Amino acid sequence: MALKKHSPLPGFGLTLGFTLFYLSVVVLIPLGGLVLRAAELTWTEFWRLATTHRALAAYRLTFGASLIAALINAVFGTLLAWVLTRYSFPGRRVLDALVDFPFALPTAVAGLTLADLFSPNGWLGQFLVPLGIKGAFTPLGVVIALTFTGLPFVVRTLQPVLENLERELEEAAATLGAGRARTFVSVIVPLLLPPLLTGFALAFGRAIGEYGSVVFISGNLPNRTEIAPYLIVMRLEEYDYTGAMALAVVLLVCSFTLLAVINGLERWASRYER
Repeated sequence: MALKKHSPLPGFGLTLGFTLFYLSVVVLIPLGGLVLRAAELTWTEFWRLATTHRALAAYRLTFGASLIAALINAVFGTLLAWVLTRYSFPGRRVLDALVDFPFALPTAVAGLTLADLFSPNGWLGQFLVPLGIKGAFTPLGVVIALTFTGLPFVVRTLQPVLENLERELEEAAATLGAGRARTFVSVIVPLLLPPLLTGFALAFGRAIGEYGSVVFISGNLPNRTEIAPYLIVMRLEEYDYTGAMALAVVLLVCSFTLLAVINGLERWASRYER
């Protein structure tokens, strides 16, 4: 008589019900409440609140700086993940632990630290400002802060893939006469493309909603260095709840659109890999 296999978790129905309940309480209900409140506005009112000159400037800075930061992290995060998985050197474990530092460090502390470093009198700013590189209270400072907070998403997404990447594939390519560049482009890049897109999407999404690390280094100058999340907070402090909801819905729609596009790219990359 065959022994019945028992799962360490309860049945499918119970676990699925708990999963849906938890997801609804944490994610779906708050987002649904936001959308329902925003739906009380007419389209004209919503458009007027969401497309003010100040709001458009905040969108441009938020999405532009987030895109630049995510691209920087995609490049240098890939290099860092490659070094951490392919080479052994003194201090490797310390460097690997430092990758998670933006996760553990409160974002407000990160913003204060970066603002102090890149201010005209800071450790780095005193050398960079005379060269015309102003990292504090400028759009560049926003990019720096978003790059700092988004780096771990790319590295930690790529590391497991690189660790499980079979060296035999590279050796086989070398045996067939492929050089290092050809091996990297034809063998390694197709395998890294799906996780790289995932890490890029995570870093981009985190950057869009980042607040604490940016609010100190940006200076929050209207129409210049003001990000969309900060503008939402300002609307709330002014008791302009409808204006805050309109801005929040714009960011929500853009985030969902980003996730849909990235998921489509990941499926395409997975088919290309096979």
